[in-house]
Amino acid sequence: MSCMSDAAHSIEDLSAVPLFPLPNVVLFPRAVLPLHIFEERYKQMMADALRRRRLIAMALLKPGWEKDYYQRPAIDPIVCVGSILTHERLPDGKYNLLLQGVCRARLGRELQHETPYRLAELTRLEERPAPTAELAQERRRLISIFEHGTLLATVIGRQFRELLSTPLPTADIADLVAFKFLEDVRLQQSLLSECDVLSRVRRIIEAFETNRPALEPVAAVAAKPSMN
Repeated sequence: MSCMSDAAHSIEDLSAVPLFPLPNVVLFPRAVLPLHIFEERYKQMMADALRRRRLIAMALLKPGWEKDYYQRPAIDPIVCVGSILTHERLPDGKYNLLLQGVCRARLGRELQHETPYRLAELTRLEERPAPTAELAQERRRLISIFEHGTLLATVIGRQFRELLSTPLPTADIADLVAFKFLEDVRLQQSLLSECDVLSRVRRIIEAFETNRPALEPVAAVAAKPSMN
């Protein structure tokens, strides 16, 4: 099963992909992540990625990373390969960019090379497809969430409701829900690593429903008219 439709098919070679490990970010396929690059090693990573295939793999640092941050701290073996959508190089050499997740991948081996950032051989994560009828049932659960309650009064709530009326696969929408609404990075990493598509979609929806009460007051405030 492909990790993401269109863009994923254009990425066949994952034999040498730059790694960008962070302690608090998990990227998902289709999600768009804004990044600000300021460390020297990652400024070079950006320059190299832009000259090559514009790919960067986001990796989650494991606990205890602080003591070895500037070397090679341990990372989770499941990463999300992203493609640079847009970028801006600032006068001081730093970068602002938008990175869109393309596919899940598994870390094979890290490559020895002269540049200061990490480079790895990756393989696409093999996933177990979900039965269409069961995915349709989970989609109805998502529609119900975004059709009722104060989430529909927010911009992001309406955006997700519109997405659910498009042909975009349910699994892709669920990934976007995990990226946008779930704040526990360890839970996000577990969901990124889940190979069973139906199980992953169900886990995302259940986690979203569990966290929904905390989201409702925020949505309710956003729905109130401004008095300014």
